[in-house]
Amino acid sequence: MNFDAIRAFAAESRGGARLIGIDLGTKTIGLALSDLGRQIATPLETIRRVKFTPDAQRLAALCRQHAVGGLVVGLPLNMDGSEGPRVQSTRAFMRNLAPILPLPHVFFDERLSTAVVTRALIEADASRARRGELVDKLAAAYILQGCLDVMRNLADADADPEDESLND
Repeated sequence: MNFDAIRAFAAESRGGARLIGIDLGTKTIGLALSDLGRQIATPLETIRRVKFTPDAQRLAALCRQHAVGGLVVGLPLNMDGSEGPRVQSTRAFMRNLAPILPLPHVFFDERLSTAVVTRALIEADASRARRGELVDKLAAAYILQGCLDVMRNLADADADPEDESLND
């Protein structure tokens, strides 16, 4: 995990502003929203992908509506940590999004996020249809919450230089 990138993102994104978590899929974009204190991620919406421009416009509208200060984007690394075609696609989406939505962003490892969320929904006895409705925005919340937790731990470690666990 790139702690320096997360530290830089935390400093660059407007403090006191919400963050949006993004789980970018080929058919949908799952979104989650943080609270103003950046402590808790909540599932927000699932955008059914059509084409880049309307998808980007919907995301930009939500960012304006919720006064978002930054984006946490799930990075779909392979299980061995290598980057494949889905990572390239995610990076290209963010490059294309930058002129439309000029907010700071950070990539956050999303490995197993959908699997964890799906397992939780199965254990909660959610129907297949209900799981389909929820899984993308819940995965986005899982990704965003992971990043919020790391940001909080880094801030705590920076405030207490005696704790060397996250100061690499």
